[in-house]
Amino acid sequence: MTLIKFEPLREFETIHDRIQRYFDDFSSHGLNITDSFSPRIDISDEKSHINVAAEIPGVKKENIKITLQDNILTIEGEKKKEYEQKDKNFYRSERVFGSFKRSFTLPVEVDSENVEAKFENGMLNISLKKLEAKVQSEKVIELK
Repeated sequence: MTLIKFEPLREFETIHDRIQRYFDDFSSHGLNITDSFSPRIDISDEKSHINVAAEIPGVKKENIKITLQDNILTIEGEKKKEYEQKDKNFYRSERVFGSFKRSFTLPVEVDSENVEAKFENGMLNISLKKLEAKVQSEKVIELK
């Protein structure tokens, strides 16, 4: 008798793959619903900093804008098509051009005056210094 390991979440992975292939088929046939793309972003936590890493290949440094307001980090930019060739027949065109805007509410309060951002080889790295956690003090209010 052979024992088979039961993995209930495996079915969700296959469903996700099928749905992803369905939408990939749309984009490969030139049926893009939007003219924008969404860069992949990782947000990690260190002892004193929040680090954000974004893959933004093909975007120039001057076309990226980073803002921090009310503990919401926003990264926006535009990937421009450098040229247009009307006499070429493409067999396949998968590259996406357009603008993007991603906003994230940061998990802890950060110092908006202490932010470092570097953009090199299509990778944007942002380091945000955490603020000291405020000690919650309880105040008893006297009734009159």
